[in-house]
Amino acid sequence: MGKEIERKFLVINRMYEEMAAESFPIKQAYIAKEGEATVRIRVSGNRAWLTVKGRNKGALRSEWEYEIPVREAEEMVAELAGGWSVEKERYIVEYEGWKWEVDSFGGVLSGLIIAEIEMPSAESRPPLPAFIGKEVTGDVRYYNSVLATAGSRPED
Repeated sequence: MGKEIERKFLVINRMYEEMAAESFPIKQAYIAKEGEATVRIRVSGNRAWLTVKGRNKGALRSEWEYEIPVREAEEMVAELAGGWSVEKERYIVEYEGWKWEVDSFGGVLSGLIIAEIEMPSAESRPPLPAFIGKEVTGDVRYYNSVLATAGSRPED
């Protein structure tokens, strides 16, 4: 079993675009998000993953991720999720030795930009780039599984 330790922040400007080493589109859907776990299908380019995540405990949660054929991912989403529910562009930003993932959402979530940082421990304190705003770690409104059915961006 893997453990994911990450913090999430709202993004206050688009500096990350200039700082990004790369960017790529992601689409995802949730085939289960009740009880103690969420089950996500994600496709980016010619690769796809099935991910099971446990309930958050602050910045920590259990995570299992498996690469699957894109064709099977498309079939699961069509049959079990009713289509893709989240589309975003992911930017990878290296900042002072830390790797930030910045997601710029599309569709009904257009304008929402969230930065995530995975850490080796919950006590880690990575330096914050100038594009980082309010921390939303643990705020369920910003979980991708909640955003998938929200219908609009969360209001702060």
